[in-house]
Amino acid sequence: MQVPDNMKTAGLTGLAALGGAAIAALLGVPAGALIGAMLAVALMAGLGHAVTVPVIARDLAFLVIGISLGAGIDASVLPHLPGWSISLLGLAVALVATMAASTFLLQRVFAVDWQTAVLASAPGTMSNAVAIAVEGKGDASGVMILQLMRLVILVTLVPPLAAVLGAPDAAAGGERPVMPLLALAGLLVVGLPLGRFVGRRGISAACLLTGILLSGVGHGAGLIHGAAPSWMVFLGFTMTGAVLGTRISKVDLRSALKLAGAGTVVVGMALGMALVFALITQALTGFPLGQILIAYAPGGVEAMAAIGLALGYDPAFVAAHHFARILILLALVPAFLRRGA
Repeated sequence: MQVPDNMKTAGLTGLAALGGAAIAALLGVPAGALIGAMLAVALMAGLGHAVTVPVIARDLAFLVIGISLGAGIDASVLPHLPGWSISLLGLAVALVATMAASTFLLQRVFAVDWQTAVLASAPGTMSNAVAIAVEGKGDASGVMILQLMRLVILVTLVPPLAAVLGAPDAAAGGERPVMPLLALAGLLVVGLPLGRFVGRRGISAACLLTGILLSGVGHGAGLIHGAAPSWMVFLGFTMTGAVLGTRISKVDLRSALKLAGAGTVVVGMALGMALVFALITQALTGFPLGQILIAYAPGGVEAMAAIGLALGYDPAFVAAHHFARILILLALVPAFLRRGA
């Protein structure tokens, strides 16, 4: 029986991603599974091989990361809420400031039109920004390229930077028990169709958010205990990296080179602003600087959430801030687009 070409391509893409993830993890690269898989799949595509990740595998990966983040939510979170309110406010201010500065820079210095500049500057909802551009607002190709440049640069730079700024003590919290298989299966069975349904309604990172909500409510209510198995989390990171690698393969090289300067400058400025806001928030709250940077980094929500989890930062903190990031951006992007109308 002959295997369909798309299944062969998906299988080879998965093997490349696993190989890259394993090598990076063995080398001790921060968030190695994510970065290694991304680079391996991007290299495979660069060598002329077709790459693809089935949509259901992508959604499962995001759901697993969401479940893992939600597993950090329990009664012990409550005392931290006052401090989180300060950092969440800082996140909102940082998002507005970053979008305003990035949009201004793209428009005034690099002559990018207002709508494209706004959508390219949205720090964390790439799929939503591209979807809006495809509907006729701005240049969809330019938005895709600038958003991908932001994503690749930040996924590469943020893990080592965050680890250097404030790597958590992995031994301090001890090993958490593994979530019972029945509970995990229940979250996956309920979460996957629910997340995909919500995603079809235009919500960004729907499977990630669904995983966070279902797992967080279950753990917070005491109905579920324990963390997702480490092997499953590793596969979630690997598949997320593979998704990022396939996105890179879709970029036209000539168009990317034309926007390389603009993308590099804007991402550098946005990362610098995120670090400044993180320093201010760290001074006010005392939370680890690296942890706050992961929450404030102007990158893709799924990728930054996965990096925070991989580096061992407080999963409830990471979950709360990236959940808030999506809600803020869903209101902020249309407001910026209306301003330029």
